[in-house]
This record gives sequence, structure tokens and C-alpha cells, in this order.
Amino acid sequence: MAQAWDSLSEELRRALAHAERNIRRFHEAQAPQDMRMEVEPGVVVERRWAPLRRIGAYVPGGKAAYPSTLVMTVIPAQVAGVEDIVVAAPDTDGVLAPALLGAAHMLDVGEMWAMGGAQAIAALAYGTETVRRVQKIVGPGNQYVTAAKLAVFGEVDIDMPAGPSEVVVVADGSADPLHAAADLLCQAEHGPDSPAVLVTADAGLLEAVAAEIDALLPGLERWDVLERALENHGLLVLAPDHDAALAFADEYAAEHVTLLTADPETDAKRLTAAGSVFVGGWAPEPVGDYASGANHVLPTGGTAAAMSPLGVEDFGSWRQVQTLTEAGLTALRATIGELATAEGLTAHRMAVEVRFREEPS
Repeated sequence: MAQAWDSLSEELRRALAHAERNIRRFHEAQAPQDMRMEVEPGVVVERRWAPLRRIGAYVPGGKAAYPSTLVMTVIPAQVAGVEDIVVAAPDTDGVLAPALLGAAHMLDVGEMWAMGGAQAIAALAYGTETVRRVQKIVGPGNQYVTAAKLAVFGEVDIDMPAGPSEVVVVADGSADPLHAAADLLCQAEHGPDSPAVLVTADAGLLEAVAAEIDALLPGLERWDVLERALENHGLLVLAPDHDAALAFADEYAAEHVTLLTADPETDAKRLTAAGSVFVGGWAPEPVGDYASGANHVLPTGGTAAAMSPLGVEDFGSWRQVQTLTEAGLTALRATIGELATAEGLTAHRMAVEVRFREEPS
């Protein structure tokens, strides 16, 4: 890892360090706070948070290396106080990319395995002769990695279904067709199973964006991946009006939603289901992938309607702590007795009543 870091260009090392600063700053602000409340005299209830001991961070790879994902998964775990952070990433022809190894060195990652796909998820979840099992697996992947994470859920915890990547661009007549086309292509670039959707009430914009995509596609390195993604999972959606376009985006509940509209800040407030929202023409989706500080591990496949981006709280758990005085239990005695009797749980009632029995003299 140290050799890989030394081999990186000064420009790449600066870029990784810049991204690391912003990501750490944003996640440090998320540090969970314990809560203590005396709900009535003599009855104290607390909510205490503690970090997990050992987590697995899956970093996808294969045709591309993603040091940005390593940074996005490791930093919030470090901020949370996780002791053992294990990184798993697939190699390419027996080699892990120097950028990936270098990022691991920058973050002082202590354990890293060259393994990927569903088998890596299984190794992290169940353990092997060489890999100790973890308590939780986080990180994005393709459809097989996502299916594997869902299959081991219960044996270990997982963050969310995170992949394949997807984007919905909501645009109106004020949008630059080139910007919209670029925002669609940058997400479709992730893989042939990545949905890229444009929704607008402006029919002319649909045609202009399609023309820009046709012009841009041949000059991109991953044009073959992009072509398959757009053919199988690309959509140009004509909405009857702008309200319907926003409603479509909310119903889709995409991982990424880009707003190229006349009033993007107002539109952003109307959205309730999205992993990460990019507001206006100066907020292209790659800022979230790399350097704004927001996490790019996000819920996909419609799960953004109820799930959240990866954050510090994902690397710990809460426990409730209850402390009562004799006066506090006395105040609750009758209430507990009535409810326990109504539910037919007489041992519950007894557990309270025995504390008030007078000892024989």
C-alpha cells in the first residue's frame, strides 16, 4: 500500500487528500449524540450509541477501480470509531489498482483482501480459514453483489441495496441539453445495467438531449458500456407538466436525482424520495461521487423511498437504558398491572408486584 501511494502522481495524491478532507468534515458533523430523559420523576430513559467492532467495506472493481468508494466507506467507519475495518475489492488479472491501494494507505487501512463479487460478500459474512467474519457489510456493487448482500442479511447486517447505479434527471425548458446529456451519460457509464432517465414536460428538450447523446457517445472511452446501458435501461420520458415530472421522479425514488430546472431549490424541497439530489446546473452528479463530502453509497432500485445514504450511524447501534427509583416504579405500578392483565401476561405483572411485597418480620 505504501509503495502504491508513493507511485501515484502528486496530482492524484492531492485530489485524494482533498476529497478525504471534505468527506471527513461532513461525516464528523454526523457524530451520534446520546440522549437522556427523565420522562417522569424517578423514571430515567437513555439512548446510548456504540460503534460496531468489525465491519467489511466492499469496493467494486473489475473493469474499473474505485478509490473514491474506498474513501466513502472507510471514513464514516473511522469517524464512528470502528476498531477493525476490512476492505474487499476484486483484482484485475491478479493486480489491485495502485490508486486503490494508495487510498487504503492514505487512510491507514489495516486489512485488505483481493476478492470480489458474491463470493467476497459470503467470505465477509460467514468467514473463511483466512478471513474473519464481520458484523456488517457496506458498499455498492453490481446486481450479484446486491443480491448476495440481501441473501446474507440476518447473518450479518448490511447498509442497503446499493447498485446498480442509476440517475433521474428532471429538466425543463431552461436546461442546457448538453448538461442533461452529460449527466445521463456519467451515470450510465457505471455499467450496462445502470438506468439513466430524463423526465421533462418539454418535448423539444427530449429531442435536443437525444441529439447531444448521439454526438457525445462515440468520443467516450466506455462507449460500448454506455451504448448497452442506454439501449436496455435508458428512458426519455415526456411528462404532461412539470408537476407530473417531479411526481415521476419521486415515485421512481432514484439513487441520484439531478434538477436542471428554472427553480431547482424549490423543486428539491418537493422531493421526498431520492438518495442524493443535485440542485441546479452547477451541481453535476460527479461532485457527489468524488469531492463534495456527501457519501456516494446510496440506496438503489426504488429503496431510496425509505432508506438513507451511508452515514456514521450505519457503523454503530443504539441501546436503550432504563433506570428507576422506588418512587418511579410506584408511579408506574398500576399502569403496568392493568396493561399486563389485559394482555394476559400475568408474569409481567408479577415481576413488578414482587418488588412491593413486605418481608416477613
